[in-house]
Amino acid sequence: MKAARIVLVVVGVLVIAFGAYVMVTTVRPNRIWGLATWLLGAVVLHDAILSPFVVAAGLLLRRTGRTIRVWALVVVQAAVVLGSVLALVVLPEIAAKHHGQKNPTVLPFDYGARLLVVEGVLLLVVVAVLVIAVVVGRGDRKPLVKATTIR
Repeated sequence: MKAARIVLVVVGVLVIAFGAYVMVTTVRPNRIWGLATWLLGAVVLHDAILSPFVVAAGLLLRRTGRTIRVWALVVVQAAVVLGSVLALVVLPEIAAKHHGQKNPTVLPFDYGARLLVVEGVLLLVVVAVLVIAVVVGRGDRKPLVKATTIR
């Protein structure tokens, strides 16, 4: 196990070094700060908003009577991650369309409405999965303590 960790760390450092080399050799120096700002923003959004939200949703679902199955929890967490990443990808297009572009055919669609539709579909899937999980959980419920008569 220790050797695998060392290999993974070394590979990770090499990939980061290669990425830094490619960035320095291919990106103009005046654009590096914008890229660095975007990368820092992505790390902050992931670590400060997305990850705690997914963990909190998992803890909340596990405390709701312990009737939520693991598969339902996985679907809910996947929907949260998918919806968050989709929003992070589409929000720049919404902002670019709002600020205007030189070529109107570059961003031809109403990305805000489409994002809301997809997020709504994800919400409906989550609600349906939770309802199914609760119904299935009620059918499998067994008493924790065997009933006995006291004389």
